[in-house]
Amino acid sequence: MVKLRLRRMGAIDKPFYRIVAVDSRLKRDGKYLESVGYYDPKTNPLTLKVDTDKVIKWLQVGAQPTDTVRSLFRKAGVLEIWHKMRYVKTEENQAETVKEA
Repeated sequence: MVKLRLRRMGAIDKPFYRIVAVDSRLKRDGKYLESVGYYDPKTNPLTLKVDTDKVIKWLQVGAQPTDTVRSLFRKAGVLEIWHKMRYVKTEENQAETVKEA
């Protein structure tokens, strides 16, 4: 299973994280498939950069974000876009089907 999770980078007491797509069986800081953004909690305010197109692509193929990454995506607005793509289209399709019948 592919997970979207944090990969720790940086020095001791100066961490920053890359948000990566990785096989869930691999190590936290091991080889990853693709980097989709980064997160720096030490800056004030925190730095969060997410490539929305890459994230949506991974979510469409079934990648599961970890709890922390899910909350970061919520802050970045990615989950709202994902929700609209998934559920608004299905509601429109159902409405069209009802109209045709």
